Amino acid sequence: MTIPPVPLRLGTRASTLATTQSGLVAAMVRERLGREVELVEVSTEGDRTGAPLAQLGGTGVFVSALREALLAGEVDLAVHSLKDLPTGPAAGIALAAVPAREDPRDVVVARDGLTLGELPPGSRVGTGSPRRAAQLHALGLGLDVVGIRGNVDTRIRKVTDGTYDAVVLARAGLARLGRLDEVTEVLDPLQMLPAPGQGALAVECRADAAELVEALATLDDPHTRVAIEAERAVLAALEAGCSAPLGALAEVVEGEDGDELWVRAIALSLDGGLSVRMSATGAPEDAVGVGSRLAGEMLADGAAALMAPAAPQAAPDPTPEAAPGSTPEAMKAQ
Repeated sequence: MTIPPVPLRLGTRASTLATTQSGLVAAMVRERLGREVELVEVSTEGDRTGAPLAQLGGTGVFVSALREALLAGEVDLAVHSLKDLPTGPAAGIALAAVPAREDPRDVVVARDGLTLGELPPGSRVGTGSPRRAAQLHALGLGLDVVGIRGNVDTRIRKVTDGTYDAVVLARAGLARLGRLDEVTEVLDPLQMLPAPGQGALAVECRADAAELVEALATLDDPHTRVAIEAERAVLAALEAGCSAPLGALAEVVEGEDGDELWVRAIALSLDGGLSVRMSATGAPEDAVGVGSRLAGEMLADGAAALMAPAAPQAAPDPTPEAAPGSTPEAMKAQ
């Protein structure tokens, strides 16, 4: 199968953040492949409801419609936030490229320019992510962690209008939207490990489009690819035995004898009261093995017991918004 005639049709979710991210990939394709690109908006199940992601059956709700459009020949390639991708393989779909990653850390947008540590006990901090909520509880700051949904604009507006004292978001999304000036604190991974794949983008196409797969591979960043392979290996192994909130971050660093892969991960109870935190190092070429072994050690150390049944969850958003066309980014600030 050859590369389709110009322009290439790039499938994207319709939110401002999604189209911005897809526009970045489109610019790379124009520059490196010399091909024109047009964005094709595809509505996903996650975009059509304001329900929390966990109630919709997982992250695949933001991905399946784009993959269906690929397989139906309606688009030639698709762009996802990589943390949205299920860890299992998708028949007929190739992960053709993982471009260079944005800073994967989480950030705080708080009233009066405050940091988390400066917020008084009882302050209302919004997040739709059990991973972020659990790690906020684990910090022991006495914060009132409450649920939130809506796109980046909606979430930040709940701080400016006084509904919440702060919200926690992904730095990468704000960077791509040009809104880093609203950040009041960047959270160190020692305080809050990001979601596996956070800050990275995934470029997919049909697996049988061999020429396009080869061409898109020029967009791939080797260090980012290695890191996300390790993080997703942790996620894949823990998904099978643990439904607890999970954070993971891998980095390729320069060692004495060449590049080394460092991986950190944490699994927590929903209330943050229990956690298993571990790290591992290894060779970048063994990224999946390093991540899988780390997850195995975490399961053996008690992560398998961190199941969710009766742990308290973030309180529901008192003023839910489901305005037509708003993207619920539920559990996502990126």
